[in-house]
Amino acid sequence: MTTSLASVQNPSTLRRLASVCLSVVLVAAGIAGGSPSASTAAPRVAATPTTPPASYPGPGRVTGDVGVHDPTIVLRPGGGYLLAHTGDNIALKTSSDRIAFRNAGTVFPGGAPWTTTYTGGSRNLWAPDLSYRDGRYWLYYSASTFGSNRSAIFLATSTTGASGSWTDQGLVIESRTSDNFNAIDPNLVVDTTGRWWLSFGSFWSGIKMVALNPATGKRADTTLHSIAGRNGGAIEAPVIVRHGNYYYLWVSFDRCCQGAASTYRVMVGRSTSVTGPYVDRNGVAMTAGGGTQVLAGHGSIHGPGHQAVFTDTDAEVLVYHYYADNGASLLGINLLGYDTAGWPFVY
Repeated sequence: MTTSLASVQNPSTLRRLASVCLSVVLVAAGIAGGSPSASTAAPRVAATPTTPPASYPGPGRVTGDVGVHDPTIVLRPGGGYLLAHTGDNIALKTSSDRIAFRNAGTVFPGGAPWTTTYTGGSRNLWAPDLSYRDGRYWLYYSASTFGSNRSAIFLATSTTGASGSWTDQGLVIESRTSDNFNAIDPNLVVDTTGRWWLSFGSFWSGIKMVALNPATGKRADTTLHSIAGRNGGAIEAPVIVRHGNYYYLWVSFDRCCQGAASTYRVMVGRSTSVTGPYVDRNGVAMTAGGGTQVLAGHGSIHGPGHQAVFTDTDAEVLVYHYYADNGASLLGINLLGYDTAGWPFVY
């Protein structure tokens, strides 16, 4: 399998390999939870391996403008991919093939002054979450300062996804220093009944979830669900994706943003209900620090994390950032398989 890493990003290559040498499981998961209201049909996944590799693979081949932090990616209705990531006014990139990426400007080229209450005047906006539903792109994004929970999550929408085409829809949720949670790192999931949910959180008391009104993308009620935590320890960047009969909660454990010294790692748990309880492979609740490791630092790949997961036409795809030996933050992409017990692995 290691001989195919350089070409694993090529969908046609993957299909040939899968048909020859991989155990087959047909999966019909949709993008980011399989919204029944999505205006594009959820793609079907091709053959998926069930035997993990002996060690973590390197990231698949990517080229071009691949300096990213906290990436999120979506299939475009006309073909190709749109990627957003942390940066001044939120950075955008595009790709036609999931290999070559190019700069596509920013979400708010004129700035986002409504966020500066939370950023201390900085233009740097964090951890966007991108999806395409009902004929438009939905972008949840964070405004904060490092180490503070005086934070906010906002929503912007666009029909094209192009730089400067985005309309800010306002505040979704905020946290204050008196709160025991941190309103950053949002992720939208739509459950099998069509209900919208936003998970989010970083450190403090862990990962939270709120219900959303699909008509507005804003909060539907005042209930705050707790779905994962490490007793105040390092957990953040939730992403919830349905696969088979389960919702999988992906999170990042440990420390980001320290270059090659970063200790970020990708963890997962699962539940039959979108609101939990989520447990790891050993049955430990994620609200009690549980989590099954899927990817961690190896070789010259340091601190992989702040993952996104989406379903492409050839495979389920894990997208993340990692740090090179020189401390540069780069785009990582691997494909996902599921073992016979239904637990994911990268290949």
